[in-house]
Amino acid sequence: MSEPGTFTEQHPIRVFLLDDHEVVRRGLTDLLDAEPDISVVGDADTVEHALARGPALRPHVAVLDVRLPDGDGVTVCRELRSRMPELACLMLTSFDDEDALLDAIMAGASGYVLKQIRGSDLVSAVRTVASGQSMLDPATTARLMRSLREDPAGTPGVPAELAGLSPREREILALIGDGLTNREIGKRLYLSEKTVKNHISRLLAKLGVQRRVQAAVLASHLERPSGDDRPRR
Repeated sequence: MSEPGTFTEQHPIRVFLLDDHEVVRRGLTDLLDAEPDISVVGDADTVEHALARGPALRPHVAVLDVRLPDGDGVTVCRELRSRMPELACLMLTSFDDEDALLDAIMAGASGYVLKQIRGSDLVSAVRTVASGQSMLDPATTARLMRSLREDPAGTPGVPAELAGLSPREREILALIGDGLTNREIGKRLYLSEKTVKNHISRLLAKLGVQRRVQAAVLASHLERPSGDDRPRR
């Protein structure tokens, strides 16, 4: 949930919608505009229109359909975030697609939900990503993580770089997934904070991601070494 006071009726979450079906866009607009702290500032039905209109509207959240007639929402996510790094993208799709999920994570998406989601849950998801948190469909994410564990290099759509992490980098990735700060990771592994920061920079580069939250998503279901009974977040 969004932190109290982050967004208000006077300063609502500005939402931009991308879907090729008019009835979906109208339904989403009615659903979201009914909330006092959310305002739909514009929409688009194609990749071209989204890239032309989106930046000028300066949204906080973009709700993007994954599959579109002239491209895909993942590309739109990547392009919009390159122009607006603070933008939170919530991918919305009727397809339970593991490759699309990984692509969305790598493009910097903050969330990935199926169109079967209840209206109240979608509203919560918009608030969640607007507050800087991650909102990903748990069942789809869990299946993807099982695939990563079983065959990191051979799973379709999974970058081979994931298999190239050193044991230390995998250890740090797991701790990032637990939500630990650089200082906390350093204390856990008896490393200086600067050394941890250097490890994380290399780790993010190998994974091809820019944000710590993306690495945390990839780490969230990785297997732990035997005997590791630390509580999960």
